[in-house]
Amino acid sequence: MMLANLFGDFVKGKDYTYLPKIVQNGVLLHRQIDDYIDNHSKVTELRLKLYSSLPKIAGIAIDLYFDHLLAKSWSVHHNQKLNHFIDDFLAYALNKKNQAFKNHSFVYPERYIHLLHLINDHNWMKRYVNIEGLEMASKGLSKRISFNNNLDQATRVFLQNEEEIQLIFNEYMKDAKQKFNTPSIL
Repeated sequence: MMLANLFGDFVKGKDYTYLPKIVQNGVLLHRQIDDYIDNHSKVTELRLKLYSSLPKIAGIAIDLYFDHLLAKSWSVHHNQKLNHFIDDFLAYALNKKNQAFKNHSFVYPERYIHLLHLINDHNWMKRYVNIEGLEMASKGLSKRISFNNNLDQATRVFLQNEEEIQLIFNEYMKDAKQKFNTPSIL
């Protein structure tokens, strides 16, 4: 399911019924989580506050901040160590037999598999624990956004507002666990 959930960023449009059921469920969960964070009252307030420093991309920066804070506090949210969780996920995701479906013509596209290899080869997920990982992600994503932006400055903005962002992250995680009825990250 996690492989399908991560794939949610690659699916455009409202009709994804052509996908295998497990991938449909992953895309749906991905979209529900995106919608929940986008409409969470405290996250909305934070996005408005950060907009002057990060115009047009404050929401993207908050997603990166929350990824960083989740990695830092992983043991609070999950019983498996972060490195083991990531290693297990990537071993599963990069196994060719898990990239296709027996009773369905769908195969995860090459650009998605390429991203998974980059995540693995460059330890992107593991690097999120450190501020350097947030910096790397912010600068890299800034280059891939189709319009001029200052996402490369997101780490500076994070450090200036770290205490408030941390408090809102904690509140969001508490609410999200309740909303998605899970005591820990799945």
